[in-house]
Amino acid sequence: MKRQILILFTMLMVISISACAPTATSVPTEAALPIAEEPRYTSYPTAAPRPLVEQPRIISPTPVPPTIYEYAPTAAYIVPTIAVPAPNNGMENYFQDYGVNPFTSTDRDSLSTFALDVDTASYEITRSYIYNGAIPPMDAVRAEEFINAFNQGYAAPRDAAFTLYADGAPSPFIQSDHVLIRFGVQGYRVSDYERKSLNLTFVVDVSGSMGSENRLELVKDALRQLVGRLDERDMVTIVAYSDDAWLVLQPTNASDSYRINRAIDQLYPTNSTNADAGLRLGYQYAYRNLNTEAVNRVILCSDGVANTGNTDPETILSFVQGYVDSGITLTGIGVGMGNYNDVLLEKLADRGDGNYYYVNSGEEAHEVFVEKLTSTMQVIAYDAKIQIEFDPQVVSAYRLIGYENRNVADQDFRNDSVDAGEIGAGMSAVALYEVELRDRKQGRIATAKLRWQDADTREVIEINGDFYTYDLANKFEATSPYFQLTSTVAAYAEILRASPYVEGSLDDIASQARRVSNLFEESEQAREFADLAERTAYLNRYEW
Repeated sequence: MKRQILILFTMLMVISISACAPTATSVPTEAALPIAEEPRYTSYPTAAPRPLVEQPRIISPTPVPPTIYEYAPTAAYIVPTIAVPAPNNGMENYFQDYGVNPFTSTDRDSLSTFALDVDTASYEITRSYIYNGAIPPMDAVRAEEFINAFNQGYAAPRDAAFTLYADGAPSPFIQSDHVLIRFGVQGYRVSDYERKSLNLTFVVDVSGSMGSENRLELVKDALRQLVGRLDERDMVTIVAYSDDAWLVLQPTNASDSYRINRAIDQLYPTNSTNADAGLRLGYQYAYRNLNTEAVNRVILCSDGVANTGNTDPETILSFVQGYVDSGITLTGIGVGMGNYNDVLLEKLADRGDGNYYYVNSGEEAHEVFVEKLTSTMQVIAYDAKIQIEFDPQVVSAYRLIGYENRNVADQDFRNDSVDAGEIGAGMSAVALYEVELRDRKQGRIATAKLRWQDADTREVIEINGDFYTYDLANKFEATSPYFQLTSTVAAYAEILRASPYVEGSLDDIASQARRVSNLFEESEQAREFADLAERTAYLNRYEW
């Protein structure tokens, strides 16, 4: 009798819970917005990243007068505007040293403001160095590009443009009495069915240097892969340049893949590199065929060298920026090593309101041109800026890991005439901070603010949310595996960057990377990073 009563009670509880559950009609259909897969771990962590805010608050479609704060940022955060010199004849590769962000006292400046950046080229370049048996020069390492090269495990918002996330804990790679905090931004995803039409103008470097290491063939193969993903909604134009620039393919509907592939087959390396002529001709065709209902993008494929014609980088950068207001963005694809100008390609993508990638293999080309097609091509936010306001009552000092060349003056956070970063559909961006908390203080650690212009309406939108001491995990291993992976990747970058603040060695990184990779049921990225870290530690024993 007792058993029958127990069974009846259990059945009633199940019915009651089911009745209280939300109905299926409250969930958007998959056709409206793809449903993100939930992260899969071998064991679930005790502290997952907390969404700080999901619903955006529209501020104004017009610029807002900037707020003037009492404290200016420390001098170490201010990166002067510099010209980008072309490489000398004897220079193999050209990178720029932007320094390392120091600790900042909240008594002096409690605000940290910077442009969001989702480039990944620095990590890809480093990976190429390591797999070719060499430690990269420290100037080639930009920590934020390492971090943002990895999936952060965030669920995409369903009814908002972005969601802000935050989590934190102690870390083996920082001072033992400090905490590491991850502020994350996740943009909404767009399915291939819903994406906008693409109006793509490829500007391909076919100079003699592109014949080295099969660089041009790698680009051609990548273009063929991309063409295979396009359809009748899209248009393709191809411009090539060496001593001068010329039109290889008139604007052609992507459904005519035979004609496009024949044009790609005609590309071959020859002579010098007139990057200025190639970009000017490419932008002219992009502007001539501008489609205000489509994504208009110039895709530059080059090793970044400019050695004939107008070689002044500032002149090249200036005219590229002039096309931004018309709605033409730029994706920079770097290839090859040896006389490679990383700085020019990064700045071109920055001035052109786009992103910068590096490919050195067919697999990397497939990832950028095929797997990341929508996020690479479709911008959902322009001039995205983030500001972290630390509470001086709880936080005594902080330092931002990376973004050294993305600093924005605190008073310009709400100055919408200031250029910032661009975010593509489905992209995530992360800012990691090492934070020193005041002894026995509890409460709000920081308020995170994100501000951007909607890519379609140009409305200025701002969201914000608070992060508290009770949101911190009590130990590193109690956090999400994604937090542990991101922290380890950041420390790896900081060691290669010769940061004076990072704790541990490359051997420690390799050990943690392998342990963290085992926390995932499925994560090729985590396993690949563990392999890379182990290879780097091995090389370090013999090279450094």
